[in-house]
Amino acid sequence: MEQQIQQSTRGDSQFKVPRPPQFDDPQAEQTYIKQRLAAAFRVFAMHGFDEGLAGHITVRDNIAPDTFWVNPLAVHFKHIKASDLVRVDHQGNIVEGKYPINNAAFAIHSRIHHARPDVNAVAHAHTTYGRAFSALAQPILPISQDACLFYENHALLGTFTGVVAELTEGDLIANALADNCAVILQNHGLLTVGSSVDAACANFCMLESCCHSQLLAQSAVRSAEQLAQIDHQTALKTRQVNGSEIVTWGNFQPLYQKVLAEDASFLD
Repeated sequence: MEQQIQQSTRGDSQFKVPRPPQFDDPQAEQTYIKQRLAAAFRVFAMHGFDEGLAGHITVRDNIAPDTFWVNPLAVHFKHIKASDLVRVDHQGNIVEGKYPINNAAFAIHSRIHHARPDVNAVAHAHTTYGRAFSALAQPILPISQDACLFYENHALLGTFTGVVAELTEGDLIANALADNCAVILQNHGLLTVGSSVDAACANFCMLESCCHSQLLAQSAVRSAEQLAQIDHQTALKTRQVNGSEIVTWGNFQPLYQKVLAEDASFLD
């Protein structure tokens, strides 16, 4: 995919591949990051990834990287604006914002941000297909080009300890995630990470879709072994493209354009 995009630009310099913007002004970059996070919640709402008080996306602050932005408690994803976001430190102190936050969001996300300096954003929600798939206690199989994004790039946490409330439980999730881009939380749901909010959100949407596809495919056969799987080398080669920075970031851009066109109030 990335090669196809690059090849399409050759011979005509006016066609440029979209790239993440670069900033000289930290304040302008912070505003941009917050707006992308608010947009990610609108994308989750568009997909129906909202379930009561559950679900959270975080992004590391560019100015104070030992803090992160998160959604306010009990505000519907469809209504979240950049100005509603709350900034929290790794000790759980609210350093900026006017709302309380979900304790599980702090317990989970703070430990992942601490364990993975390369990760700037973390997305988690209780979704229909993610919950159903998590009950199977099995990995995503390389049964499609899209599923190859997660080939040897996701983990399974096979222990459910109840509602996450303690940092030790957050450590369990961070340890299970390891250096992967996603983890399936058994009897719980899905969690994805990325170097940007764009990537983490797009990865989550893709993982939920792959869970749906695999559930459908497995329902049509007697066992998962009957599914046609992509071979190891091809799956790895495909993942190198699907999991690249430009593609994972790029997968979010059409979603961003859609929520921006429908209601741009998240920018406020």
